[in-house]
Amino acid sequence: MIFDFNCFQISSLWDRLLNAIGDAADSVLGRVVEAIRTVFEGEPETRRQVSFSVAIIALSAKMAKADGLVTEKEVDAFRQIFDFPDEEARNVARLYNLARQDIAGYEAYATKLAGLCGSGNENCPMLENVIDGLFHIAKADGLMHEKELAFLSRIAEIFKIDEEHFRRILARHVHLEGRDPYLVLGVSPEDEFSEIRKTYRRLVSEHHPDRLIARGVPAALHAAANERMAALNAAYAAIEKERRAA
Repeated sequence: MIFDFNCFQISSLWDRLLNAIGDAADSVLGRVVEAIRTVFEGEPETRRQVSFSVAIIALSAKMAKADGLVTEKEVDAFRQIFDFPDEEARNVARLYNLARQDIAGYEAYATKLAGLCGSGNENCPMLENVIDGLFHIAKADGLMHEKELAFLSRIAEIFKIDEEHFRRILARHVHLEGRDPYLVLGVSPEDEFSEIRKTYRRLVSEHHPDRLIARGVPAALHAAANERMAALNAAYAAIEKERRAA
């Protein structure tokens, strides 16, 4: 699980990490990995939690940088998926600003994150939450740039999110030709409504916030999960309305 800022003396931990990294922009990834390895040696659970937090921050920053410009709206969107107390704003901003200087190293962060919280199987629900969070940042400025889409597609590949599943995730966030409720739910217009309802209920059950908490999905990703739930509900409502009118 990601840091519970209310349960750890987080300031001392972040200060230890960031002091070890330093302010130099070169080889930031190498500095971070080495700092986590050495500063938290002998503290495996803390090291795992710090690694996860750092990976989320770094990927969020690099996601915002993918189109070449980090906007204030994208930074605000980051705060919506990564909640932290005001007293930690300086530390988080420092790491975020280091990571967003370019997109180099994002694949290594993604691989590290997949190893920390993935199930090892395709289409891991927890990693899907990360993808949703990154989409939330990418579309915050009102435009999904092709470079951002390529970034997200590569992250999904590293996360072992298959192509069909990624298309469904994309359909929840990007509607170039209008929202396709069937694609959002992963069903077909030819399917019986009873089967569509069954699929919808399964998805709602799998992605319900309470179930995500039970699975250990980090609290920082719950905002993205709630957005996904809203998309599933809207898709089902649209199909139900269409079938009733037919």
